[in-house]
Amino acid sequence: MDLIIRRAMLPAGAAPQHKEPVDIGIEAGRIVAVEPNLAAGAREEIDAAGSLVTPPFVDPHFHMDATLSYGLPRVNASGTLLEGIALWGELKPDLTQEALIERALQYCDWAVARGLLAIRSHVDVCDPRLLAVEALVEVKRRVAPYLDLQLVAFPQDGVLRSAGAFENLKRSIAMGVDVVGGIPHFERTMADGAQSVRLLCEYAAEQGLRVDMHCDESDDPMSRHIETLAAETHRLGLQGRVTGSHLTSMHSMDNYYVSKLLPLMREAGVAAIANPLINITLQGRSDTYPKRRGMTRVPEMMAAGINVAFGHDCVMDPWYSLGSGDMLEVAHMGLHVAQMTGVDGMRACFDAVTVNAARILGLEGYGIAPGCAANLVLLDARDPVEAIRLRAARLAVVSRGKVVSRAPAARAALSLEGRPSEVDFKLHRG
Repeated sequence: MDLIIRRAMLPAGAAPQHKEPVDIGIEAGRIVAVEPNLAAGAREEIDAAGSLVTPPFVDPHFHMDATLSYGLPRVNASGTLLEGIALWGELKPDLTQEALIERALQYCDWAVARGLLAIRSHVDVCDPRLLAVEALVEVKRRVAPYLDLQLVAFPQDGVLRSAGAFENLKRSIAMGVDVVGGIPHFERTMADGAQSVRLLCEYAAEQGLRVDMHCDESDDPMSRHIETLAAETHRLGLQGRVTGSHLTSMHSMDNYYVSKLLPLMREAGVAAIANPLINITLQGRSDTYPKRRGMTRVPEMMAAGINVAFGHDCVMDPWYSLGSGDMLEVAHMGLHVAQMTGVDGMRACFDAVTVNAARILGLEGYGIAPGCAANLVLLDARDPVEAIRLRAARLAVVSRGKVVSRAPAARAALSLEGRPSEVDFKLHRG
């Protein structure tokens, strides 16, 4: 074999028949064996020593065309969504393909080092030059050997509100963009928003494409485009291919309406993506106190049988000044904001940045079983809950069967007796 990872613990559900450490055999970019005490040799072996090996992290909602542009042309002084959109509009005329590609590739390096091997990125199509589209299509080509990059044609300024946006969107699909996006709550009227959902879903159905719309990213409880998105999904037979991202207005909706909405979403097979770091930052800005959290109803949607994932959304751009591509940080914020601090809830938050997100992207061969793609992350943790708690170091990242990143252990856990374990403390004097 090419590689064997010895004595690995797997997340619950990855291989339920194995509750003890297993060996993972890899050959020609595929997993060929998952069993205890694998009687085989390999050109390279890694001893996991009882640490967690998981399928890679997946970010189902990101904006790679804007990443690492923080401070260009200025900083978002109010910290609001609308100023961020205005800032991006100011920056667009000065964009160059070279700078877009350079920043995106740098971010992809960060992502891989953190075990993030699949990203769905929205790319603005309202600039008729389509510079960002051309740049990210090129980035997608360059990173293909080690990272899955899926692109969404995103009419940032509204597909009806922005002149030529729908034609630009169709041009971007022809250029190699994968998914149809939208932003109905940013159209001029609620009626225009609903019309945009119908227009874009009909186009996606004609082209056989997936749909992922920024939907109801607002504190307005009357922003209800997710209802239209679910209805159009059902009407057009798009079940399992449509996602509503953000859905923050749901945080402010009354419970009676939501009790109708959630079964409608489930019936249509519409998935949901919350973006905990950004939703908690951008929403509730007009509130005094009590101040709304803004993040959508994650545990309620999960309980209703809706597939829910977490996205990073932004890293050092007009909307968010922080971030590093760490999906464990996203899961950590998500479980706090959603108050999912029970063991099952915390494990569900780990799933939200791994298996749930992979399902939304439609990734083939994702998982840890014979026949799956050999994309794996060895974490300095014993289980998913500890991984989130510690934002565990990625001891090794395997992509397409090759080790592409390594890091030293950095565990700082405390034992049950309260004594420091597996870490050396030294006093540093200046």
